[in-house]
Amino acid sequence: MSHPRLAIVTGSDSGIGAATAELLAVEGYDVGLTCHHDVEAARGTVEAVEARGQRAFVEPFDAATATAGDVVDRLVEQLGGLGVLVNVAGTGHSDLALDLSYDRWREVMATDLDGPFLVAQRAAQRMVDAGTGGRIINVTSVHEHVPRVGSAAYCAAKAGLGMLTQVMALELGEHQITVNSVAPGEIATQMTGMDEADAYHQERPGNPLGRPGHVAEVASVIAFLASPRAAYVTGSSYTVDGGLTLMAAHGHDQESASWREV
Repeated sequence: MSHPRLAIVTGSDSGIGAATAELLAVEGYDVGLTCHHDVEAARGTVEAVEARGQRAFVEPFDAATATAGDVVDRLVEQLGGLGVLVNVAGTGHSDLALDLSYDRWREVMATDLDGPFLVAQRAAQRMVDAGTGGRIINVTSVHEHVPRVGSAAYCAAKAGLGMLTQVMALELGEHQITVNSVAPGEIATQMTGMDEADAYHQERPGNPLGRPGHVAEVASVIAFLASPRAAYVTGSSYTVDGGLTLMAAHGHDQESASWREV
């Protein structure tokens, strides 16, 4: 079953979302975009999509609201249908669990888990009603799988989104809708305090590939999951981290070796 080349990408005003929208446009998708604060950046993504000969529409979006799913309806009406949803919009924090306020906990959980659920639910309903199948791709994080000090709410939300991905994959398979997650590691974006070019100029000795990732390297995996090449892939999580999550055991081995040398 071939889904329509009509996509929604949340958080597409910058970073991974913008790169994904542009790459999907290259592959023939019209794209619905969302913008939270940076309207100017969203216009830049629109221009990039249109420069590739595709239509682009932008709607305001706040993932941390009970009406987050409404953005799907607004964009579907403009696109004329929906074949792919990419949930990118999210936020982070730097608070030890002992210092984390309930308000901050709720803000991160609402943005990183509640919002993506509401958007995915609404998109799935649209796809089921259309009867043409589809793809849902949730951008999580390596912290879907491994913890990070100072990120209790973020890690809990991303782990929750990873499990939501698997449950929806089970439930939506009969409708020919695949649901997968993409789990980036350290990517050179504004959120990590870097420019995109830093991906190739910053050294990361603790990463097997020795550098941060580029947004295009995450977008390429997302685009694969949206393509016919991934028609039999569902309920999977694709880690895009240069091998970073492999290093825990390596670090332990190094400590053991140092101890043996003493």
